[in-house]
Amino acid sequence: MQKLIDKFIEYLRYEKNASPDTIREYRRDMRQFAEFLTPPGETTLPVDQIDHRVIREYVAFMYDRKLERASVARRLASMRTFFKFCVREKYVKRNPARLIATPKLPKRIPEIPTAEEMNGFLDDMARGRLAGRAKSRRNRSAQVLGDTKHASLVKRDRAILELLYAAGVRVSELVGLNLQDIDQTGRMLRVMGKGRKQRVVPYGGKAQEALEAYWPVREQLLAAGSSHARKAPEAVFLNRDGGRITDRWVHALVKRYTRLANANWNLHPHSLRHAFATHLLADGADLRAIQELLGHVSLSTTQRYTQASVRQLMNIYDKAHPHA
Repeated sequence: MQKLIDKFIEYLRYEKNASPDTIREYRRDMRQFAEFLTPPGETTLPVDQIDHRVIREYVAFMYDRKLERASVARRLASMRTFFKFCVREKYVKRNPARLIATPKLPKRIPEIPTAEEMNGFLDDMARGRLAGRAKSRRNRSAQVLGDTKHASLVKRDRAILELLYAAGVRVSELVGLNLQDIDQTGRMLRVMGKGRKQRVVPYGGKAQEALEAYWPVREQLLAAGSSHARKAPEAVFLNRDGGRITDRWVHALVKRYTRLANANWNLHPHSLRHAFATHLLADGADLRAIQELLGHVSLSTTQRYTQASVRQLMNIYDKAHPHA
């Protein structure tokens, strides 16, 4: 089973051009399924003996372990793709995972700040107000900010947040940006999206201003990093050791600044991508154009943002209309 999983991962990497994050999720999901198929002291059930009843038992096992429906749905999707590969390579005759229904997931409309709130949040960063709040606090919340205490590093952090909102890129796309991917004259980014698909997205004047303020800081980070650190001279955004920042680091950064802003938001990096799309839609942008900017394959994925936009309009109506 493990050898078959390894071949499946190679197929994803070299034929499907799956992203490292996607490959990591598939590998984890299939290893957990293989563990279920291997009772203590026994050998793993051969792949050609796995039928829909075995997969149904695994689904029941996941629910017994209190897994969320979204996690169960993701693992089922991984198994469908795996068995599709097995059918193609003639390891099995049919895909048993296709007979198992995917659990219905609640449609969640993302909570995002309004355009005015986002502008205020980013303008406060530009004026150094958030960094000033961190310095004035004596409790641990000031120390949680970590490297953003230094004014020069706030310039890096501002450039990251401005670009997430201005271009609507995914965290993995932002983290993977190299210097050659930025056209500062035309204010364009070349990003590598899901499935290794490249697209070009524009960004605005405030993001350009933030990037220009960050470039000298980047040179300092590259020069000041430890000689033993793994530096990334090609990367746009660097950590204090001169290495490429990570997805997890960006998540923590967004949480820190949200806390400093005293905003009642459950803000994370993808929220800025949602805000980018919703605010464009609210200002009259075409849904197809937004789909291209976001790199969505299906328009139905982009249409989720119409729900958030309509909800914001209803909130404004409820607050402003005398008969609401």
